[in-house]
Amino acid sequence: MKKAIIIGAGPAGISASYILTKNNIEVEIFEASPHVGGMSRSFDLWGQTVDLGPHRFFSKEPKVNDFFDEILKDDFTNVARLTRIYYNKRFFDYPLKLFNVFKNLNILTILSILYYYVKQQIRPIKNPASFEGWVTNRFGYKLYSIFFKNYTEKLWGIPGSKIDSDWAAQRIKGLSLVEAIINSIKSDSNNKHKTLVDQFKYPNGGTGSLYNKALEQVISNNGVLHKKEPIVKLIIENNVCKGVITKDGKEHLSDYVISSMPITHLIKGIVDTPQFVLDAADKLYFRNTILVYLEINKEDIFKDNWIYIHSPDVKHGRITNFRNWAPSLNKGKKSSILCMEFWAFDDDIWKEDDAYLAKLAEKEIKQIKLIDADEIIENVSIKRVPKCYPVYEVGYREHLGIIETYLNTINNLMPIGRYGAYKYNNQDHSILMGILAAEKIVHNLDLNLWDINTDTDYQEDGEVKDVLIQ
Repeated sequence: MKKAIIIGAGPAGISASYILTKNNIEVEIFEASPHVGGMSRSFDLWGQTVDLGPHRFFSKEPKVNDFFDEILKDDFTNVARLTRIYYNKRFFDYPLKLFNVFKNLNILTILSILYYYVKQQIRPIKNPASFEGWVTNRFGYKLYSIFFKNYTEKLWGIPGSKIDSDWAAQRIKGLSLVEAIINSIKSDSNNKHKTLVDQFKYPNGGTGSLYNKALEQVISNNGVLHKKEPIVKLIIENNVCKGVITKDGKEHLSDYVISSMPITHLIKGIVDTPQFVLDAADKLYFRNTILVYLEINKEDIFKDNWIYIHSPDVKHGRITNFRNWAPSLNKGKKSSILCMEFWAFDDDIWKEDDAYLAKLAEKEIKQIKLIDADEIIENVSIKRVPKCYPVYEVGYREHLGIIETYLNTINNLMPIGRYGAYKYNNQDHSILMGILAAEKIVHNLDLNLWDINTDTDYQEDGEVKDVLIQ
């Protein structure tokens, strides 16, 4: 019997484990945290269920949908998506709708958008290397500055001119101002671009219940899970990965290692890694998330699933209202739980204590008037999630390429997932990476896992994903 060690119990690691154990491959999972589900986990809070921020599930990839349906069966809800953009003290429909834009922007701003768009079409930026340049080419600078700049720079913590154009190409592929206007006029549910999808599947027990149920099957198939067991080193012999070493110094041997730990940590856990590869890893970095949960003594706060906050005068970037997802999350309670997202590096707001963050969140949510000044906030809870987003700084691709080339010389080692492959994956794509990594072992496939989420063959029929984030 073959054996695989899985590093990480998030969407990529759990889906790989599920497929492997179904095919009689021995599996041992090592998870550094006490939890299952990674960034997509769910947990109980004040008698309700919430996620680590919003995580919707949508895919046209049969392997991913089969995984979802096989595990959850009918234990999910089809959620009607409603999201808006908050900008300049107004709410804009997202996707943008023509008459809503006309209502919220004055005629001079609209004319300015058209002027900058035409100007850009006459003199486009040649081969734009940055997010700012790429989006400006497609939409004009004025629209970029309204609906992309502030939000994107909050998320990544660097100017749009320093964010690699890969980010735009991956997220808004094929969409232009003209097409956005046409789609806004059509305003139907069959729009071509994934940005415009208006319904998604959602597990009744929260996103994390998908991975908990999958894990139950893994365990029933004799898989083993170790929580709070970080991996510190890999065992490499003659360019073959033979297993891992845990923090307690114990060796664990296997035929394959599938890793969803941060790729920068993985590289540093390989003895005798060349210095130029270590240097490349040092140039890659992640963005952290601070989640502030507020229990509001009110049932109907706003109707959106989540709202993107583009206003530059507040620090948070997105607010989720879990009451507007599956009714099962609320468990009959009259209060609502909101989740406000702040993004940070390992300094500044990341170092502030919970009391400061609670006051900041209360101040900002009242500042943008999502709740009344006298509204009662029953409870506040803070969650810090390190290394959530791999930062696509201009030039990152060169550094990642060095690491990929080096890791390709090590047989039977498969980095996957958002952290492991340094790709801004949705959970759908992390699941797909896990499934394909497992199938590569089971069927001895010649498959390049690095292509997933960059090669259109693996991307939901090549359709675009969310313009913003999820």
